[in-house]
Amino acid sequence: MIDLFRAAQQASRALAAVPAATTDALLRDLADALIAHTDFLISANAQDLARMPAADPRHDRLRLTPARLASMADDLRAVAALPSPLGAKLSEKTLPNGLLLSKVRVPLGVVGIIYEARPNVTIDSLALCLKTGNACLLKGGSDAAASNAALIEVAGPVLLRHGLPLAAATLLPPERAATEALLRAVGLVDVVIPRGSQGLINYVRENARVPVIETGAGVVHTYFDETGHLAQGAAIIANAKTRRVSVCNSLDCLLINESRLADLPALVAPLAAAQVQLFADAPALAALAGAYPPELLAPATDEHFGTEFLDYKLAIKTVTDLDAALDHIARYGSRHSEAIISENQAHIDTFLQSVDAAAVYANASTAFTDGGQFGLGAEIGISTQKLHARGPMGLEELTSYKWLVRGNGQVRGG
Repeated sequence: MIDLFRAAQQASRALAAVPAATTDALLRDLADALIAHTDFLISANAQDLARMPAADPRHDRLRLTPARLASMADDLRAVAALPSPLGAKLSEKTLPNGLLLSKVRVPLGVVGIIYEARPNVTIDSLALCLKTGNACLLKGGSDAAASNAALIEVAGPVLLRHGLPLAAATLLPPERAATEALLRAVGLVDVVIPRGSQGLINYVRENARVPVIETGAGVVHTYFDETGHLAQGAAIIANAKTRRVSVCNSLDCLLINESRLADLPALVAPLAAAQVQLFADAPALAALAGAYPPELLAPATDEHFGTEFLDYKLAIKTVTDLDAALDHIARYGSRHSEAIISENQAHIDTFLQSVDAAAVYANASTAFTDGGQFGLGAEIGISTQKLHARGPMGLEELTSYKWLVRGNGQVRGG
């Protein structure tokens, strides 16, 4: 492992000097290579899918299709089309002593990404790291081992064709020992980014000796207040819950103002068609009795609140007012994505200002918390912490900065 880490470190020094045009051409060629090797990649992915039960919530994340590979290729082209952040001047000033100080963006260096059954992360990470001059160490899970290996096999010749070393994007073995070595690689790895379940994130945070940027789990709420537009709310809630249940921006808990309980059956009616199981508190349960399929309706318990379901499941909590909704989110939220559905501008402003999350919405689906949707081309993950990066992590979030100091002989006195 140490040899792999050292090779990545050496590659990172070379990457910092690669012209942006070279990287952009590489990413476009890689996009074409994914499409050209669609059958090969889907065949490798089928090996992974065969080992995972179809009912497993991770199965959808793991699955590659021609459409998903085409989307991955589109993301590569989108990243290539973005301006490089490297060398961008963040600030500049001249001191009274004549020193010229410039603050400019630079690569992080060697970035380790630890992720689970998400082969798309392999390509997203590679693209964003290369575009920002970073070498990446990719530690995928064993569930996606064949898919990840195939993707790197396709990427390797493209890297070499454009004069980049294979160590610029290294796929580590899927075994846990590789994770442990990565977390201990002080002096060789500049930052580790975990992307996956709360269990994975907790393990990385508790065991890492290198810096960590957390991309946290999403325990996502939407509050429907007393002035919420019913048809709009039903569409937003259905989209946030059912578009893709296995992603971190999907809805986990609907908070409903008690004055709108009579509208609750209509609000969640679209969810029945998707076979969403509801776990409702007592007032909501009473409002839904006879109006929602009984086999999909159950009483909520404490464990349902604060749970990231990643499945066709949704908790419902009745609240008295906006303050109660804010209190619930503060207690159970994961600081990922939260939303309010309201026609009251004062309530909207209070919600947007008060909720502590990476992305806070008014009258829109939380499904938009995504690097591509935010115009970042792709994302390395959704950071829920406050140091260095927050929200979808794109190109800028994979850079640091340094100070360039230009003088003409200045020395500092005592």
